[in-house]
Amino acid sequence: MKYSKTEINSKTHAVPDVRFDDQKLTSFGGLVIFQLMLKSLNLKHRLRQCLERGQPNQTYGQATLVILLIVHITLGYRKLSDIKFYQHDPIVKHLHGLNSLPNDSTLSRRLNAVTGQHIEKVSLLSQQLVVDRCVEEKFSRITLDFDGSVISSKRYAEGTAVGYNKKHRGERSYYPLFCTIAQTGQVFDVLHRSGNVHDSNGAHKFILANIRRIRHFMPKIAIEVRMDSAFFSDEIISLLSQQKVEFTISVPFERHLKLKNILEKEEGWSKIDSTYSTTEIDWKPKSWSKSFRMIGVQRKVFIQHKGVVQLDLFIPYKTGVDYTVIVTNSTRSAKKVMECHQGRGSQEGLFAELKSQAQMDYIPVKTKFGNNMYLLCAVMAHNLNRELQMKTHDKSRKANAKRAAFWVFESLSRVRNTLFIHAGRLIRPNGQLVLSMNSNDTLKNDMDKYFACLS
Repeated sequence: MKYSKTEINSKTHAVPDVRFDDQKLTSFGGLVIFQLMLKSLNLKHRLRQCLERGQPNQTYGQATLVILLIVHITLGYRKLSDIKFYQHDPIVKHLHGLNSLPNDSTLSRRLNAVTGQHIEKVSLLSQQLVVDRCVEEKFSRITLDFDGSVISSKRYAEGTAVGYNKKHRGERSYYPLFCTIAQTGQVFDVLHRSGNVHDSNGAHKFILANIRRIRHFMPKIAIEVRMDSAFFSDEIISLLSQQKVEFTISVPFERHLKLKNILEKEEGWSKIDSTYSTTEIDWKPKSWSKSFRMIGVQRKVFIQHKGVVQLDLFIPYKTGVDYTVIVTNSTRSAKKVMECHQGRGSQEGLFAELKSQAQMDYIPVKTKFGNNMYLLCAVMAHNLNRELQMKTHDKSRKANAKRAAFWVFESLSRVRNTLFIHAGRLIRPNGQLVLSMNSNDTLKNDMDKYFACLS
C-alpha cells in the first residue's frame, strides 16, 4: 500500500516542553502478564506461608522482599538503588499490592536481616516450582547438570575469598555450585560457597540431596547426571552408581598422565562422522576397587598457523587430534553417550544469561545470607521467565541425544523489551480499573494469547 508524502512526513520538528504530572502513567504495562503468572502460581501466598507464618507483622516482610527483588531483576535493574527509577510506577505498586515501594536503604536493611532459615525456605519453594513444571510435563527422564560459576566482587563481602578467577585475578568472590535441569533450562538448586574452594567441594552431599529430593516428588522418573572432570572421583562415581543414576563424567588427563598415551596407541577407533571417532578402553585408576565403562573420544581439530602468511601462496590447513575420555555406567552406544555428554555445554549458556540478564554476578550487600538471597531471587527471576514461556508456548523440540531443552527459549532481555516495557495509563471508567495502552496489533495479539493461557 502506497502513502503520499504528506501522510508520512510531519511539519512539526520543534522539541516539546517536558512536564512531569501525576497521571497514573506506567512504563511497564506488560507487567500485568507477569502479575497474572504470579497469581496462577499462587507465589505471594506460598512465600508468606513459608517465610512469615508466626512472625510479627512488618511493613515490608521477607515475602515482599523476595517478590520485590524478583520484579526488580525481571525489569532489568541491577543495583538496589535503581529502585528509585520506578518507585512511583502504578503498575509495579499494584503488582506488589503496595501504595508505596521501599527505598534502597530499606531494601538493603531487609537483605541484611535475612537468615539461613529464610534461605532454606525460599530455596525449597524455588525447587518446588521447578518440580511442578516437570510433573505437569510428565517427563520420563530428567537430566541434571552440575557445575560451578564464579561471582566476583571488588569489595569485601562476608563469605567471599580470593580463589581461581581467570577473568578477574585477585578479586574476592563466591563460587556457588549449581544443579540445572536440561529439559527445562531452569536452575533446580544452588550450593553457596566461598571463592577459594574446588569445584567438587561439598558436591557429594549436594548431589545426593538433589537426587533424593527429585525422587521424593517424582519416584518413577529416570535420573541421569552429567559433570565435567572436576567431579571425577571414586566417591562421587560410587555414589551415583549406588543410587542407580545414569551418569557421564569427563576424565581429567592432568591427573592421569598415562591415559593420553593409551589413547594415542589405540588403533580400534570407530568413526562417528568426519570429526569424531570413539573407542572403548580398559582402564581405571589404581586406587579404585571397581572399574566402570570408559569411552575415548577422538576429535579432529585445525592447528593454527602461527608463521608468516604469504598471501600469494596457498597454505593448507594442518589438522591434529584432541582426546577426551568419558566415564559412564550407561549401556547405550558410544555415539549416544558422547552426544549426551556434549549436551552439557548448554549449561554455560544458561550461566551467561543468568549473569548478563538476571544480574547473578552482582553482590549487593556485605552479609553472606543477604547476598545468597539476592542470588536466589536472580535464579527465580530466570526460572519464572522460562516458566512463563513454557506455560504459554508449545514444545518446539522432541527428545534428543544431547538432552536439549524442549522449548527454544527467548532471553529474559527480549521478553522484557517486547512484552513488559510498554507505556500505559491506569484509569477507572465507571469504577473499573483499566490499563489503557497505545494501539498496537502485534502487542495486543501477544497479550491476548498470554491472557488466554494464564487465566
